[in-house]
Amino acid sequence: MTPLIYSTLIISLGIGTTLTFASTHWYLAWMGIEINTLAIIPLMTQSHSPRATEATTKYFFAQATASATLLFAATSNAFFTGSWDILQTNNPLTYTLMTLALAMKIGLAPLHSWMPEVMQGLTLLTGLILSTWQKLAPFCLIYQIQPHSPNLFMALGLLSIVAGGWGGFNQVQLRKILAYSSIAHLGWMVLILSFSPPLTLVAFSTYLMMTFSLFYSFMMTKTTHINSLSTSWAKIPTLTALTPLILLSLGGLPPLTGFLPKWMILQELTKQDLALVAVLAALFSLFSLYFYLRLSYAMTLTMPPNNPAGTLPWRLNPSHNTLPP
Repeated sequence: MTPLIYSTLIISLGIGTTLTFASTHWYLAWMGIEINTLAIIPLMTQSHSPRATEATTKYFFAQATASATLLFAATSNAFFTGSWDILQTNNPLTYTLMTLALAMKIGLAPLHSWMPEVMQGLTLLTGLILSTWQKLAPFCLIYQIQPHSPNLFMALGLLSIVAGGWGGFNQVQLRKILAYSSIAHLGWMVLILSFSPPLTLVAFSTYLMMTFSLFYSFMMTKTTHINSLSTSWAKIPTLTALTPLILLSLGGLPPLTGFLPKWMILQELTKQDLALVAVLAALFSLFSLYFYLRLSYAMTLTMPPNNPAGTLPWRLNPSHNTLPP
């Protein structure tokens, strides 16, 4: 891909998100989301591998379905209310359709099944864009229509926390684990959205910061599989030593950064007399904590001086494994 085409696609991603942010009209907001989708599809296929083509096809079908549902819901809402204003989404049927369409856009459970499969076929850089930037525009629309049905958002949030934690149990591919991590964190954000929108923004900003740091760490060490974590320290030791802290922060362990948003969310749910929901969210988050600890264990237990065998040349350089003729 030439630099000119690559720059055009990146600029299109920015224009699409900015258009959705600045829109009060459903049609313009939908157009911004579509520009985003069309711009990232060539970025997904730039490796020209069958797996990337498969991931791009799945992504296209999922996004096309969500976009068609969103446009149908926006048109129906304009028919019932006589307004295309995003804040005038008062019809229960169209509101539910819009929420489900946007949930599919960002990968909320139970409409999340496309995301791990798509992430597995992408490079780490494209996966980073999919996990962060591509969620901004749909999440902005969810943020604007959120006050109408807290029960729907609580159901989506709890299901996402469960699906994000349970789905990452037996995964060994880091990109799939990061996809399930994204699903679980979005569940926390949606769970509290109806009661404290500013707290949702705090959680979303923290998620973006931690996800970018983790993707950057894996990109620098060129790590895509859990088995390769054991020798990643030999490439960039300092960065590898910091990565477990990022993983534990994503898991929400105190006193790390990721603990603060979850603690504030649980506190706000308790203030709203939703102690049972808070307890369920805290218990289900232990599923996610398991695979974060698993990754941290794989990295820290094999760092020197605990892993002398990992320093052998045949372990670090696969080209030396071949026997001489």
